[in-house]
Amino acid sequence: MFEKLVNIICNYVEVEPENVHPESRFMEDLGFTSFDFMSMLGEIEDEFDVEVQQEEAANIRTVQEAVSYLEKLVSEN
Repeated sequence: MFEKLVNIICNYVEVEPENVHPESRFMEDLGFTSFDFMSMLGEIEDEFDVEVQQEEAANIRTVQEAVSYLEKLVSEN
C-alpha cells in the first residue's frame, strides 16, 4: 500500500520515491498544493476503488496517515 501511494505521490510533485517517508507531510515536506492533494485523492479513489470522504481527507497530514486511512477504506469494501 505504501509503495503504491508513493508512486501516485510522485505523479503530482517533483520528489524522488526514496525521499517519500511515512512521516512526510504532504504540504510542508512534499510541496503539495491543495489542488494537487485533491487531484491525487481522485486518482486514489480510482486506483483503490474507494470513496474518500472530504472531511476525513482534510485531517490527513502525513503519508502514513493516508496509508492508514486507505487501508481502513479498502478493508471496509
